[in-house]
Amino acid sequence: MTQAKTGIKVEIFGAEYRIKGEANAEYIRRVAGYVDGKMQQLAQASATGSVSKLAILTAINIADELFREREDREKALAALAERLKLVDD
Repeated sequence: MTQAKTGIKVEIFGAEYRIKGEANAEYIRRVAGYVDGKMQQLAQASATGSVSKLAILTAINIADELFREREDREKALAALAERLKLVDD
C-alpha cells in the first residue's frame, strides 16, 4: 500500500523535514532514521562543524555502502550462476 503524497514529518540531525513520496510512512521514517543515525555517528567521530559538510560526508558514506552492497550482490549472483552452470552440466 502506498502513502498519499501529503508528506511525513521526520527529524534528521535536529531539523524537521516533511518528506513526500509514494512509500509508506514507516518506510520513510526508517530511511530518515538511518540517515539521522549516520549523521550522528559521523558528528561524534568528526570535527566538522558545518552541517552541510557533515551531510556531504554522510551521503558519501551511504553511497559507499550502496556501492559495496551492489558489488557483493553482483559477486554473489556470478557465483550462483557458476554453480547453476555446474549443476546443468
